[in-house]
Amino acid sequence: METQNKIALVTGGSRGLGKNAALKIAAKGIDVILTYQSKKEEAENTVEEIKKLGINAAALQLNVADTKTFDSFFANVKSILKSVFKADKFDFLVNNAGIGIYASFAETTEDQFDTLVNIQFKGAFFLTQKALPLLNDGSGIINISSGLARFSLPGYAAYAAMKGAMETLTRYQAKELGARGIRSNIIAPGAIETDFGNGVVRDNEQVNAGIASQTALGRVGLPDDIGGVVAFLCTEDARWINAQRIEASGGMFL
Repeated sequence: METQNKIALVTGGSRGLGKNAALKIAAKGIDVILTYQSKKEEAENTVEEIKKLGINAAALQLNVADTKTFDSFFANVKSILKSVFKADKFDFLVNNAGIGIYASFAETTEDQFDTLVNIQFKGAFFLTQKALPLLNDGSGIINISSGLARFSLPGYAAYAAMKGAMETLTRYQAKELGARGIRSNIIAPGAIETDFGNGVVRDNEQVNAGIASQTALGRVGLPDDIGGVVAFLCTEDARWINAQRIEASGGMFL
């Protein structure tokens, strides 16, 4: 009898860190459902890349900022689990989808604040809550924070505050879901070269060099530096890691 692959659901899995995580998770022999907000073609390309590894994958549209869509989203997850993966439930939820808004504390608008709350905190809070009936016992939640929740760089007050909230939430999830054997951990990347924040770390040489000079390993991060950490938390090797904030920053601002 064929053994059922474990299945991970990765939000924002069509590009950047999410795509890298999805590919690294697939490389561990775990099937992947990834979500995209608008870039359907990029998501389908990532699905094809995963299938080339001999792993099953599918993509679904999701706007994490709109909690009213979550019931219909999970109805879609349920039917895709059956039709594509021959499964009733999944094993890992990676709350990766996010955006960055750069604004000083003094100049942050209520609209910017609400956008960040909806995507970075409220969305992840209620998406995970709605996922609980479809998560297997003994499964795992992987949240994404930021080095900015530990150190402070001007311009990220609201964004970093949401990530601090996610770090606290992670501990509560671990405490309250432990009876089902569900672990919850949070990964805090340092500055990474992606299109996040309009690619500021990747494309601005001064920013890039400045961060590298403040990082023990002497460079800024790449998506490849993070995806493997996410994938590790989806394996049996990480079964005793719970309620932890794992910073993957190469040693920024030590």
